Amino acid sequence: MDQTDFRLKNLQFVRKSGQAIESVLDTLAVLRMVVFRDYPYLYEGSIEYERAYLNTYVQSERSFLCAAFDGQRMIGATTCIPLADETADVQAPFQEAGFQLEEVFYFGESILLPEYRGLGLGHRFFDERETHATSFGTFNTTCFCAVIRPENHPLRPESYRPLDDFWLKRGYTKEPRLISRFSWPDIGSTENTTKNMVYWTKSIAR
Repeated sequence: MDQTDFRLKNLQFVRKSGQAIESVLDTLAVLRMVVFRDYPYLYEGSIEYERAYLNTYVQSERSFLCAAFDGQRMIGATTCIPLADETADVQAPFQEAGFQLEEVFYFGESILLPEYRGLGLGHRFFDERETHATSFGTFNTTCFCAVIRPENHPLRPESYRPLDDFWLKRGYTKEPRLISRFSWPDIGSTENTTKNMVYWTKSIAR
């Protein structure tokens, strides 16, 4: 058995919805801070901010988390939530574009530690979220957003490859008309700066 198969065989997947997400909230918060510290997010996070952000998922009865554990260690996670239960900043571009919020499911993070990438878990996380969204029979669109960084950003690694091709293969389309603006401090900074986040959407069967 090769190393890839060994790592996958030892993973355990945990699924939680609504208030049950609170039991792993701090663990998820730490994982988010670790993964999003890398380019392109360059996120200088804090537990306090993470708890406030993730509480939105705890308060939604139809939110969903799928987390991957290697032993006791959370090595990856993905979340989703009805857009109608998200914050106004996330809802705003969809309202302006004429979407019905009640018909859209928003996909939050899909994060993995570097050593577990390339094993197919990214596809697994999309499958988990899309299955959850379609299970209600009332949503016709799924979406997620990604930060926009200039190609000549000074902290962009030479080896960096955007995930656009992966998202396109999953059936998602970039929607330049759908833009949210979020603020966070980049690594090494204490000041929030505003970033544009562009959305990708996909039509799903009811």
